[in-house]
Amino acid sequence: MKIIKTAAIVFLISFNSILPQETKFFDAPFGGGGGYTPGWVIPKVDVINGKLSSLNIPGFSESGFYTSGGAGFLYIGLIRNLRLGGMGFGGSASRTSNLNNMNREAILSVGGGGLTIEYTLPWVRDFGISLGVLFGGGSMNIELYNNDGNFEWENLWNELPSNTSNISRTLSNDFWLFSPILNIDIPFYRFFVFRIGAGYLLSFGEEWTIENDQKLKNVPSSLTAKSFFIQTGIFIGFFSF
Repeated sequence: MKIIKTAAIVFLISFNSILPQETKFFDAPFGGGGGYTPGWVIPKVDVINGKLSSLNIPGFSESGFYTSGGAGFLYIGLIRNLRLGGMGFGGSASRTSNLNNMNREAILSVGGGGLTIEYTLPWVRDFGISLGVLFGGGSMNIELYNNDGNFEWENLWNELPSNTSNISRTLSNDFWLFSPILNIDIPFYRFFVFRIGAGYLLSFGEEWTIENDQKLKNVPSSLTAKSFFIQTGIFIGFFSF
């Protein structure tokens, strides 16, 4: 009887030692999910800063500014390691000054989004490294304000036919975008994934407009939304890498 018990214990220990530490449900990445994606975008601001300097407004940081948005993806199953999804992001930065009791402000905003197509590298397991592209559209806006801070309801309606010190301008560029992207998704539980990713936004369609959609002429060709961006986030769904 003791021999049988000893043999049974040895068998159980040996069987348990050859089991994988974590059961893999699929032999290729599977699942999908989505979540909030804080990020950082680094547009080229040298042309804008040159003009702001002449207005005694501090220039925008060349290191970029914060963005927020959302993203999601789903492995389609028909093609191994291929996933489809979407993402969107947007953010802005502001610079202000006061000269001769006049408030001056410049606001730069960049946003975009669209469809993502990605391929997850098959030789990396336990987490996902995916290469892909983003197709979609976006916008870049520059807002300029100059005012004395003194506003009154009735006076607003008298400003159009007369000269006023209250001035605002909104410059807009709507564009198509294409961006190569790299995403690393690290699961810390079967239903939660931490993401860190990056890409470079390429914009097409550099026509600028101002005020009520009027064409803005002779804009420097270097003033575009082309920019490097970083994306992070925590996704909720089901993930098997």
